[in-house]
Parts: sequence; C-alpha cells; structure tokens
Amino acid sequence: MVYFTMALALFADDDYEEVAARLAGTLQWWGSGVDGWEPPTSGGLTQARQRLGVEPLITVFEQVAVPVAEPLTRGAFLAGWRLMAIDGFEWDAPDTPANAEVFGYAAGSEGRSAFPKVRVVTISECGSHAMIDAAIGERGQAKAGSEQALARLLYPRAEGDWLLIADRNFYNFTDWQAAQASGTQLLWRAKSNLRLPQLRRFGDGSYLSVLINSAIQGKKRRHQIHHAASHGLPLDPSEASVVRVVEYTVPDRAEADKPELIRLITTLTDPADAPAQALAQTYHERWEHENANKQIKTHLRGPGRVLRSRLPDLVHQEIWAWLIVHHAIVALITKAAEAADLDPDRISFTKTLRLARRTATGTAGFSPCGLG
Repeated sequence: MVYFTMALALFADDDYEEVAARLAGTLQWWGSGVDGWEPPTSGGLTQARQRLGVEPLITVFEQVAVPVAEPLTRGAFLAGWRLMAIDGFEWDAPDTPANAEVFGYAAGSEGRSAFPKVRVVTISECGSHAMIDAAIGERGQAKAGSEQALARLLYPRAEGDWLLIADRNFYNFTDWQAAQASGTQLLWRAKSNLRLPQLRRFGDGSYLSVLINSAIQGKKRRHQIHHAASHGLPLDPSEASVVRVVEYTVPDRAEADKPELIRLITTLTDPADAPAQALAQTYHERWEHENANKQIKTHLRGPGRVLRSRLPDLVHQEIWAWLIVHHAIVALITKAAEAADLDPDRISFTKTLRLARRTATGTAGFSPCGLG
C-alpha cells in the first residue's frame, strides 16, 4: 500500500484500479508471484489506505528526502553553505464535510474558496529543487495553519551548513531568533517598515544593524541596545540580534515606474564570507523553490487538479506521497546533471517525469527502497 499510494502520485490521471494494475505488473516483474491477480475495487483500496495511515509515508519521506546536490552542482552552494529555501503553497482538497472541518476554506473578496485549502510549507534545496522537510497545516493550528506557524515547526530541524533563504512574509523577531538558534545561516528579505539602524558601513555597500524585539517599545531601552550593539557588547538574544543588511533596487518591479527596493538581512556579518553582490544574487535563488512547487502542482499533479482523498488523514498521506515522488525525480535529474556537468535546471522535469512513468511499471523497477 505504500507503493500504491506513491503510484497514485506518479500516475495522477489514472483511477485506483488502473494504478493497482500498473503496480501489480511491476511486482510481477520483481518475481512477487502475482499471476492471476485481479485489482481490488476502489472501495477496498480506500479502506486499505485507511488501514495504512500516514506514518509509513512520513517514515519513507524522512529516510529518503535528503539534500542531493554535490559540491560541484551548479547553483547549490555559496562559499560552502548549502542554499536552502523555505516557502509555502496550497492544495485543493475534495469538498467533503471532513476536509472542510479540518482544513477550512480560503477567504476572498468574492467569498470563500470552492474547495478546502491545505497549506504546506516546505524547505527545499535550491540547486536541485529537492524538498527535504515539510509541515502540513490544519485549522486547529495557530492562525489556521499559516505559513509562519508551519515554518516554526521546521526551523529547529535546520542544519548548520545551510544558508536558509526566506521572503519577507516569514520575518518576525521571534522566528528569526528561533531559526538562528538552530545553527543555520539566514538570508531573509525584510519588510520595508522594519527599523534597521546603521551601525557600521562596509566597503561593499552593506552595513551592520541590530534587530530589536518589537515588544521593546521604550526609547531608553532601545537606545541602550543600540549603544551596546554599536560597541560590540553582548546582547540578550531575547531582546536583540546583530545582522548585516544588503540593499539594492530592481527596476520595473514596483508601481509608478519606480524601482523596487529589496532589503536583505543576514547572519553572515563579515563581507569577507559573502560580499553584498553575491548575497543579492543568492537571494534570487529562492525562486527555485517556486519552480519546485510548480513541478509538483503543474507537471506532476496536473494544473487545477484536486487531491483524490476525501478524508483528512488520507489527504495527509497523499501529500507525503507527492513529496516522495517529486524528490525521487529531482534526485534523478540532479545526478544526471552532475554526470553531464550541467545545471539541473537545464534538464527537463517534464521529460524526466515521462521517463519515470514509462519505466516505473517496467524494467526500471522504480522502488522507494532506492529513492534516496
């Protein structure tokens, strides 16, 4: 049933019986003795998925979903730090009372969404698009499973050799400190209203600043923190943190024909480790995460497709299966790119997906035991 649930993700256009028949063909090639086997009904397969539960899929994901880029993989590292990005996306679940109760609907100017929305936040490897950690939201979580609330579940699992990139929707002082406490390096975009006093300017145009907890409103205390930061004195991490700021503009991105100002904050406070220009270029690697989301939602699943599962537990199970299959495909792409000395972006995800679909039920023996 683990194989079957993964096969549902790989063959998104096929119904339960067809996917089961495809899977049985592969098992027969593996010598599993299924001659004369007939696929169960959709109802029987749904009951078997319910008995399976979600934990086996989470276990498989945790075992295989690791970074796959090597030091020579193009676009994967900056000065020894592995480039990672955090972001979220939503999936439409079938409009059943159970799914509506657990996941809820998205509100909009024209009323609620047509389907319950399942929010997923993932951490992906920029160089390969491999998603290596994820959290799935439910209505009972803080702010109905907001991106920020789900991201808080992932920060403690960040690694010390990462440079974790995030857009401006993820910043608040508490979450910045929580992510930094994991030992990972950070490169996040700051909102335009965030106060970033200049402590020291560097030759590359960046400058040192201090983040102060927004809960500290008294001018006297804020002045004391600013003075301590200016003189390199220790700061209480619950109150403040020294950061480096990189600012630049992007033309034709803002309203009224004015350049858009982008302000980045980073834990890499020494320009010798990462010059401002390199950090500005690196931040835009975050868009690789958007490409990874598109690979799942548009190419693997199909545009506008609603998840199959009518029960919340099976929705979770299905999403983990999508993530496992996506990781398997991008891992294959990355290995092929390294062999050909190419950027993985140069290898078509769609063509690789077609190859996987052709061979998964044939001589390739596409097995979750070897996905990592």
